[in-house]
Amino acid sequence: MKRRTLVLGGATTVASTVAAAAIWPRRHITVAARAFDWKGTDFLSGGTKSVALEKLPAPLFRSRPNCIVTSAQTLGPCHVNNIPARQDVSEGKAGLPLRLAVRIVHAADCRPIENADIEIWHTDRRGIYSGREAADMCTLGDAEAISGLAFRGRQLTDAEGQASFLTAYPGWYKGRTPHVHCRILVEGKELLVSQIYFDDTLSDIIYGEHPDYLGRPPRDTRNEADGIIPEDATDHMFDFEKLDGGVLSATITIGLSS
Repeated sequence: MKRRTLVLGGATTVASTVAAAAIWPRRHITVAARAFDWKGTDFLSGGTKSVALEKLPAPLFRSRPNCIVTSAQTLGPCHVNNIPARQDVSEGKAGLPLRLAVRIVHAADCRPIENADIEIWHTDRRGIYSGREAADMCTLGDAEAISGLAFRGRQLTDAEGQASFLTAYPGWYKGRTPHVHCRILVEGKELLVSQIYFDDTLSDIIYGEHPDYLGRPPRDTRNEADGIIPEDATDHMFDFEKLDGGVLSATITIGLSS
């Protein structure tokens, strides 16, 4: 049985590819950062055009996730309506290929939620959002960004409560640490709007070494200085795995209160 390494916010654990049981004990896990033995040049560049999502190994989630209610956070001015249902949300844009997988569960008992409608959105490698409806501060007047819907998409979760997107590692913008927005509806009812974050050390590696992110000035905001990230951000941080072939996999379990 092949074993794979999952990095939990910087702390390393070894997990099996065998699926975990449907119900996990409730447990809060505190993880340490700064343990990535990776280089930015270990990963593919140029976006997702050479990546087939169906050929990637199944997402690897914690066998004992933090099944607690994920905190609500601001929707922000960069949200737009009428987002298409799709897996590859990159629209051919450059960046480090990122398989972003979420698992949505009932926080009370960790039961997976099937057919939850999850929408994600984030910036491109330059720190710019797409969308004609987004505020000017989000698109920075960039004509290409305004004309498309890059790095936006939505999906329904499967019987395991999971959905996967193919995207690219987001860039930073002034005043915010790198993040991914999410909005979750169940049976047409909005149950959560939140944001998910990246380990600072990993972002330093990507922004400082990966060819698609070079040439920008140093970012001005890290996790500890961000005004929106929760004070205890453990349950809002992706876990990571470097896949064979140079794709980065990010996973997170999101707990809903109802």
